[in-house]
Amino acid sequence: MGFPGRLRFSLRSFAIALCMGWAAYASGAAVEPVLSLSQKEKPAFLDTLKELVSIESGSADREGLDRIADLIAGRLRSLGGKVELIEPGADVYKMFDTPERVGKMVPVPVNVARTIYPTRSGVSNILKKILLIAHMDTVYPRGMLAKQPFRIDGERAYGLGIADDKHGVALILHGLAILKAMNFSEYETLTVFINGDEEVSSPASRHHFTRLAVEQDAVMSFEGTPVKTDQVRLATSGVAAATVTVRGRASHAGSAPELGVNSLYELAHQLLQMRDLSEPAVGLKVNWTLAKAGVVRNMIPPEAHAQADIRVERVSDYDGIEQKLKERVKSRLLPDAKVELDFERRRPPLQATDAARALASHAQRIYAELGKQLIVQDRPSGGGTDAAFAALKTKAPVIEGFGLQGFGAHSTEAEYVLIGSIEPRLYLAVRMIMEIAQGKAR
Repeated sequence: MGFPGRLRFSLRSFAIALCMGWAAYASGAAVEPVLSLSQKEKPAFLDTLKELVSIESGSADREGLDRIADLIAGRLRSLGGKVELIEPGADVYKMFDTPERVGKMVPVPVNVARTIYPTRSGVSNILKKILLIAHMDTVYPRGMLAKQPFRIDGERAYGLGIADDKHGVALILHGLAILKAMNFSEYETLTVFINGDEEVSSPASRHHFTRLAVEQDAVMSFEGTPVKTDQVRLATSGVAAATVTVRGRASHAGSAPELGVNSLYELAHQLLQMRDLSEPAVGLKVNWTLAKAGVVRNMIPPEAHAQADIRVERVSDYDGIEQKLKERVKSRLLPDAKVELDFERRRPPLQATDAARALASHAQRIYAELGKQLIVQDRPSGGGTDAAFAALKTKAPVIEGFGLQGFGAHSTEAEYVLIGSIEPRLYLAVRMIMEIAQGKAR
């Protein structure tokens, strides 16, 4: 496994543990020692949550991201992993909210922690390669922590970024701690990939997800699940953005408005003629959400901008909606206005596959060992995920939502996770890793 001293089961003890595990599985009972270790890990898990939440790591906060990356890297090294911190390269995908300079000192969330736990490569051809992913950045700017520190109120643990997605990082760390306590290393490789740019559509890490996933037999993503729906997800929405820029001509709004070209009028025309592009039947959503025009009240506005949020369920829908937008902007209200369209494919959709459905069915059986029902969601609900980048070129099953039950992501006061979901979700994650690793989950 790569842990200090290369801890692992002896052949005999592993065989005994394996038989005990299968007996418990067959009877529908929870498997030991995974259950007791998951229960024992809960206090330490809460301590880790507090530690992670207490570091402000907004997507543009390079100093904070460096701090949390170093913390996570140290924890992974203490668990026996070989850790590599990756800086962005020339393949950064530039979007409207990506800084012009992407490099070591630029405040872009680009530190990526990749950890590999190798085991007995080549010993058995049934041993599998597994990728565990989560993200360490949040949507919150520096300074908010002072008013909203980590706190526990009843069965809820509150904190900035705790539901999206610092608990996912904690689940990976403590799942690995349980595997270490069990001396379990019956996998080919176990790779952890934690990025710091998810909240800005992963401009630097997207290519790493795709490249790493091709090498895997399964990908488990640790974003959270809703409070009211104990689920995993096989599908998430693709996310795109459209920006319309109108360039007119400034003039005095009182004495010579006729000499100007009103970019605001043209922008209004463009938005009205592109307001009906959504197709709910196929999950295509086009909503114009931001607009800006003008300089001062008494000037004909020389420039105007608007942005649309676009969601798709199929990769092929990107081409269709981009073409429709390009056709629509050709129609002008003001002939002298110049209209430009920029279309960004920010995140692909994650689409359910037969392999993912089969693996999710196995997860349901594992969850049933705890007497709990796991819902498998195979239609997207509007949100995007890094799991979609992982699924782009791999044939391996990719499943999202192994995280805790939570609420309030991207809100300012209500973000929390349910403490009661720590033990069952740790149990599910560890059992899934073990079953996948040994080729039992198909």
